[in-house]
Amino acid sequence: MTSATRRYELPEPLPAGEEVVWQGKPEWRALALHVFHARKVAIYFGILAVWRVTFAVAEGDAAASAAISTLWLLLLGCAAVGVLTLMAWLTSRTTTYTITSRRLLIQFGVALPMTLNIPFRVIGAAALRTYADGTGDIPVSITGGDRIAYLVLWPHVRPWRAARAEPMLRAVAGAKQVADLLAGALGAASPASPAGTSENLVHVTSGDAPPSTRHAAAAA
Repeated sequence: MTSATRRYELPEPLPAGEEVVWQGKPEWRALALHVFHARKVAIYFGILAVWRVTFAVAEGDAAASAAISTLWLLLLGCAAVGVLTLMAWLTSRTTTYTITSRRLLIQFGVALPMTLNIPFRVIGAAALRTYADGTGDIPVSITGGDRIAYLVLWPHVRPWRAARAEPMLRAVAGAKQVADLLAGALGAASPASPAGTSENLVHVTSGDAPPSTRHAAAAA
């Protein structure tokens, strides 16, 4: 493994000759900001609170009375932001991204652990979007006839691509370096997987299933 600070457990041992190139998790703060939009929700409730105070004062209420009357709105906003932040933290905790010398693995699922196995031979292209904090998103397009269910994979999927969902590594730290590692692994892998094997397919696998029955075709 050329780049990682910690080795995360894989759903099953890799075949002989296949190596882990990189592993990581999405940053929960970046998820909260860019995926669950906690900051936008906080701003929304803040604007509502200011409007409520301004309207109440304009109607003749005392400023203190108007402020107290908006307290429930602020509490509701704090609760909403708290829930979104908790969802971001849980998503980060239960997600692991792995780049090997032959495939991309996305282990995810808060309630039901699953694994998306994407052999390099079905990856048509990869892209990169970075944020000011150094985190970023890396979507990959899937070639061939395989389809992945958008809702099953969310939030590890490129937004607004429901017709042909594109799996995405979301909010990863050092996204530029990770994208370079993925590009290097893709370039070095061809033709790593022999034709006619189950590795030629995209699979969504449940972490609760035994190894012998864990592979199931991706949802259409």
